[in-house]
Amino acid sequence: MILHAVERVLQTILVLLVISFVAFMLIATLGDPLGVLLPPDATMAERNALIARLSLDQPLMQRFLSFLGGIVQGDFGLSYRTQEEVGGMILERLPATAELAIASLVITILIAIPAGILCGVRPKALVSRVIMFVSIAGITLPNFVVGILLIAVFSVQLGWLPSFGRGQTVSIGGLETGLLTWSGWRAIILPAITLAAFQMTFVIRMLRTQLMEVGQSEHIRFARARGLSEARIWFVYAIRNALLPTVTMLGLQLGNIIAFSVVTESVFAWPGLGSLFLQSVQAADIPVIAIYLIFVGAVYMLINLAVELSYPLIDPRLKRRGA
Repeated sequence: MILHAVERVLQTILVLLVISFVAFMLIATLGDPLGVLLPPDATMAERNALIARLSLDQPLMQRFLSFLGGIVQGDFGLSYRTQEEVGGMILERLPATAELAIASLVITILIAIPAGILCGVRPKALVSRVIMFVSIAGITLPNFVVGILLIAVFSVQLGWLPSFGRGQTVSIGGLETGLLTWSGWRAIILPAITLAAFQMTFVIRMLRTQLMEVGQSEHIRFARARGLSEARIWFVYAIRNALLPTVTMLGLQLGNIIAFSVVTESVFAWPGLGSLFLQSVQAADIPVIAIYLIFVGAVYMLINLAVELSYPLIDPRLKRRGA
């Protein structure tokens, strides 16, 4: 088990190195940092100082190693658009995206898992049929359509919730959060539901399919033959087997929420990483785009690693096999 964990960690590091190299090549080959960062009347001394700071006078591989060293030390370069430290820009926007992702994941877990269990245990019940019918809309409707519909109903027609912004925020340790204010909670509801809508449909349908398959397996039939109650069969034996792919799906969905929150953040004017990425694409701000790609890749890989290493905790049989 320990060797497997070490192997997965090494694979994660290797993939992150590949992603970092692709991001570095974007910075190295696209755009003109000197033309963007220097004023038109810049002196030769200022030009040479910037070349030295950006390591543009070094060979490509040495520049890549310097780039990696800077990332490890927290130096992510300068934004072409604002001439600010990219690390500071990412850190400023990260709490908003993290809050939105966590709120969306919590909504997904609280709604999708009970609904998926119900649909899997009682697939022919009326409630299950209604849930599966509604889930079709969650798959077919794009996020921005769901967001616009929610704004039209709950913001424009009913006036219950704000249609844009993050609400009032407070600073804790230099990071801004809206989860400690009433307006912050009201502001996060609609974008969190919008992001969760698409994720919930996948979790419901996957958990339903897994439970229906497990319900027909041999060990479940044997449990019924022993006279065990249906509640014990489903909630002790069946759900454990269905949880592994569901946990994997939830982990990947969290990565999707962070990576593909661009549209939702644009619809609700949410000041997170998605809106920063969209602004950077529009302005061809290559350093910010590259660091965003590295960040998203790191999130995906670390979540995938954490999910895979958590499997033995969910099903101890995997630990015994790995041993």
